[in-house]
Amino acid sequence: MSRETRRFMRLMVFFDLPTLTKADKKAYVQFRRFLIQDGYDMIQWSVYGRITNGFDDMETHIKRLSSNLPPDGSVRCLQISEKQFAQMRLLVGLPKFQEKKLNAQQMLLF
Repeated sequence: MSRETRRFMRLMVFFDLPTLTKADKKAYVQFRRFLIQDGYDMIQWSVYGRITNGFDDMETHIKRLSSNLPPDGSVRCLQISEKQFAQMRLLVGLPKFQEKKLNAQQMLLF
């Protein structure tokens, strides 16, 4: 696939997990660690996102996400294009270091 025909996408994960018991807290920590190890960046509390290289890569990450879900709580994912993600408006606060504006051409994917 040439550089011009790549369609970079963002996979956003939103979750609300219980943390009442010790087992709940352990499941929360394991899920959060999975997200970080799988290349997700924290956008804000309980909202993580990662860039993918096209629809096939997106499906691979959704399957990986599905196989690492915690037993309780609510987990949702949203697929958006890189262009849609770049149009997100920050209404209050400052952008985090991970949100430094880069276009898709400047990114290195391994």
